[in-house]
Amino acid sequence: MTTPSLLNTPDRIIRTGMINAGLLQEADDPNSEQYAMYMPRLQDVIRLEQTQGLKLWLNYDLQVPLVAGQALYSLVAGGGLNFLRPMRAIQGYYLEPLAAARRPLQVLSRDEYTRLSTTVQQGAINSYFIDKQQTSLDVYFWLTPDTQAVTGQAHLIIQQQVQGFLQLNETMNFPDEWFIFLNWALADEICTGQPQAIMDRCQQRAETYRAALEAWDVEDASTMFTPDSRVMYETSRFR
Repeated sequence: MTTPSLLNTPDRIIRTGMINAGLLQEADDPNSEQYAMYMPRLQDVIRLEQTQGLKLWLNYDLQVPLVAGQALYSLVAGGGLNFLRPMRAIQGYYLEPLAAARRPLQVLSRDEYTRLSTTVQQGAINSYFIDKQQTSLDVYFWLTPDTQAVTGQAHLIIQQQVQGFLQLNETMNFPDEWFIFLNWALADEICTGQPQAIMDRCQQRAETYRAALEAWDVEDASTMFTPDSRVMYETSRFR
């Protein structure tokens, strides 16, 4: 990740976005009302973009402290673990206590979890179900960890929420290469009512820069696909 610079600030993005949208002349400054209006709009754009595609710098390896006999673990920002609000879990693994070897965990859908004959049976963890709530990410491990399972470590690779900002001159939690997209995305968001040529230009630039970033913001290693081992248990032609 490119280290964020002092130029990557909400003030610079708002200024540039307003210029792109034809709402500000290059030599002028936004007034306090415009700052108050467009700061939340920029936050809204950022929050939406977090749900689109994979942002590699937001990935975080989180160890979930296991408790014997407890299946549900609610991941909440500020809940004793040092991370922002988790948005999704990408994958999981279990670290064996003696051999220190990693064992991948299978992710379950809600349907698969509810179809289990029991969710209270204790034993070695082999899978997990993610329940996305409004303020938390609820994780259900299966089997429910027993006294032996809690001697190891359960890990989830989560995508956490971007750190918000309060001041116009603070450094944003975005690398520099995202600046050009964010100012055009804001311009596209605030240019309603401007001449059609300006609105079209803002939309086209925002889409172009977003596509370029999404093509770049991927892992360097090749992606390998393997058959889902659960397919043998599926009988419905609708699945």
